[in-house]
Order: sequence, then structure tokens, then C-alpha cells
Amino acid sequence: MKDSKGFEFRQFTVQHNLCAMKVGTDGVLLGAWAEGGRRILDAGTGSGLIALMMAQRFANAWVDAIDIDAGACEQATQNAANSKFANRIKVCLSKLQQWHADEPYDSIVCNPPYFVNSLKAGTTERTLARHADSLPLSELMTHARRLLTLEGSLNVVLPLQNVSEACTQAAFAGMRLSRRCDIKTTPAKPAKRSLLTFTARHFVSTESVVQTLQDDHGCPSEWYSQLTSEFYLPR
Repeated sequence: MKDSKGFEFRQFTVQHNLCAMKVGTDGVLLGAWAEGGRRILDAGTGSGLIALMMAQRFANAWVDAIDIDAGACEQATQNAANSKFANRIKVCLSKLQQWHADEPYDSIVCNPPYFVNSLKAGTTERTLARHADSLPLSELMTHARRLLTLEGSLNVVLPLQNVSEACTQAAFAGMRLSRRCDIKTTPAKPAKRSLLTFTARHFVSTESVVQTLQDDHGCPSEWYSQLTSEFYLPR
């Protein structure tokens, strides 16, 4: 399968089954960058891409994957079942706001809906996936905090203009920013998205960097190549 930049994945045995939903760069970045642990929750799993990436990166992890769209859950279930991680991923139809687990999570990963006050997408599925109505940042932070261990982390990818609001809502929920990576497409362009990690751990100092996806020639940057080396086929 290929992501939105046309780079090809390797490793996943589901690579020929993920054609119904495009593999987006945001999901790839988050799945390759996020902190993990023994128990991981993928909130808004879609095709199951991030759940699969986390299962691959953290070999001893159990991954719960939830989504509010039944079609997405069906696809993610099939993709997980066709992978070598099938015994460590469980897909459920649920809102994050209504999700309850027997044990708290060490890591929550979420590529949240982030279009606010914009025109609704053409289908119900695209609207649910793209608009913040279904999971406002305030509710994401509140329920992530509810579901995390005291040492756990929430890992998200957001447009740059949403970072300030995310930090504010995290503070209200009792969490603080511990990692931030702003992403530029090329060296000459401004950053447009951010990878963020929030935690309730005390005495956290924020690590903040800026990285680039492509070099001046349009090839994957050294940073991006290293970050995703487990998942991409060489060109």
C-alpha cells in the first residue's frame, strides 16, 4: 500500500487490503512517532493503520482500537485479522467518551477529527473522520486522562493552528505537553502540522523540534526515512 505521498509500505501482511481508505501521512507519522507501552489504545482507528504500526513497534503490547463508524471497524477488524498481530489487536465500535477498559493504558494514540466550523464533508463517514464535532479537543483530553495510567501519554497529530487550544484543554484535564515535533513538508515551507505528546507526569520539560518530510529535491528526508524505516519499502 502507499501513503498520500506515494511511499510504499512493507511488513504489514494487510498491505493489499488497505485500499478502501487512503493511508495518510498524518497517520503514518503518528504511528511511527508515538510513545507506546504494554497497553495501547488507538482512538479513531479508521482502517487500523496506527493500531497495526503500534503493534509492530511494541512487540509485547496489547492494542485496543476503537472507532464510531461501523464500516471503519469492519475494515480494521479484517486488516488486523490478516496481520501477524491478530492476537494482540482488538477492534470495537465505540466513542472514546463511552469507552471503558479493565485496566488503564500506558499510551493513547489519536489522529483526531480537526476541521472546526468548516463545510461538512460529502459523506457521513468523511464527516465523522474529519470534523471535530464527534471528538472536541476538550473531550479528547478529559477522556484520555481518565483512561491513562499516571505515567501514561496521549499522542496526537494536529494542524499547527490547533496546538494552542490542545495545550489549553490538556491543562484543564490535568496534563501537560512533554514532546512536540512540528512538521514541514519541505525546508522552504512553513510547518503545518504538529506531533504532540501529553502526560500527567510531574516535572515534565517539553522537548520541541522541527522536522521536514522531504528535501529540496522532493525525496524523503533523512529524518522521515529513519522514522519510518520499519514500514516503507525502498524506492
